[in-house]
Amino acid sequence: MENSQHRHDISDEVWSNLASHLPGQVGQWGRVADDNRKFINAVFWILRTGAPWRDMPPSYGKWNSVAKRYRRWCENGTWAKVLEKVANNPDYEWLMIDASHCKVHPHAAGAVGGNQTMGRTKGG
Repeated sequence: MENSQHRHDISDEVWSNLASHLPGQVGQWGRVADDNRKFINAVFWILRTGAPWRDMPPSYGKWNSVAKRYRRWCENGTWAKVLEKVANNPDYEWLMIDASHCKVHPHAAGAVGGNQTMGRTKGG
């Protein structure tokens, strides 16, 4: 990986699997995109941090250009197509399992006084 990359940018291995599925390849209609990797890393940074577009590090490019391209890919279905292509070969690198649980008040679990249902109005 290049020294200019950030800590959480996609690896060379992931990029080699993803690059061929992105628009802007040589031989496709339209412009050739030489910055697809930087764009994908920028979008992943935004998704990972939850920061507004304006707070994106300048090393990823102009925030407004990245935001416009992201919206354009959403509108024309590019993200769905890419996900469909790469979903057949998951790497499980970012797999997360939610192990949270909720406790209920004893009265809701059939304690003395009858079983009380837990609805939205009762904290459920």
